[in-house]
Amino acid sequence: MTAVPLLSFVVPVYRNEGTILRTADGIASLMARARPSFGVEVLFVDDGSDDGSAEEIRRARAKDPRVGVLAFSRNFGQVTAVVEGLRRARGDAAVVLSADLQDPVEQVERMIEAWENGSRIVVCHRARRDDGLATEAASRLFFGLMRISQPRLPEGGFDFLLLDRRPLDVLNSFGGRNRFFQGDVLWLGFTTTFLPYERRARAVGRSQWTLGMRVKYFLDGLLSTTYWPIRLMSLCGIATALAGFVYAGAIVYARVHDDVPFTGWAPIMILLLVLGGGLMAMVGVVGEYVWRIYDEVRGRPPVAVEAWEPPGTGGEGR
Repeated sequence: MTAVPLLSFVVPVYRNEGTILRTADGIASLMARARPSFGVEVLFVDDGSDDGSAEEIRRARAKDPRVGVLAFSRNFGQVTAVVEGLRRARGDAAVVLSADLQDPVEQVERMIEAWENGSRIVVCHRARRDDGLATEAASRLFFGLMRISQPRLPEGGFDFLLLDRRPLDVLNSFGGRNRFFQGDVLWLGFTTTFLPYERRARAVGRSQWTLGMRVKYFLDGLLSTTYWPIRLMSLCGIATALAGFVYAGAIVYARVHDDVPFTGWAPIMILLLVLGGGLMAMVGVVGEYVWRIYDEVRGRPPVAVEAWEPPGTGGEGR
């Protein structure tokens, strides 16, 4: 950490007209009160908004030169906006904060305290959310399914977090397009603090997180963070092949004792069972290779190093 810490705020924006200036003012007021000695930069990432969000970001920048703007040519999705914003964050730590005023900016003070006490990652997870029953039920179902492959994932999920510079640098080295951001953060393994909070109701507009986006993100999370669907396919293929061979033996026994329904039934069944089971087993093996190829091309580092203290070069201590 530098003598005067710099804290970066990354704020993804998509159709958030009416809340951007309030978000920028809230960040400025909080930091002036809670950590006046900190340097601050606020990076708004406009994810192809087609309302007045871009103009409002420009007004926020004119009001406060610490505000930066990253504008996409079209909508690429919230995860891409967050990832690209974090790549450009220069701070000793970076906070990801929504622009819709649902994440209370006051929570950042607790996040900073946890960071100052040694946590490399501070995750604010939704203990409660004032979003309506349907939205809350859909969210709990989504993250409940994801917890099968990510046991450390909080029940309500998270988008509101702080990353120290070291895990941020490792995260920025990740490749791949269809990423499960929460899974990437938890994969890092650095000292993590989980802070519950109540997510507020939207003050302006409505959520752009559609059912189609939820389904795609679920598939991204399932396919990018775990190999158990492929492993399950492999096990099913092996089990089917073994059962097919056993049943084929039973059919041969029945054929020897003339206990078959009609002529030609035994060889047809044996062929179907053996070929079907063998094909399923081979598809599973191919899937194992595909997973390993995918794991390589994503570009994740093999390890995340938290500390490195090289040995001295002197001759003392011999």
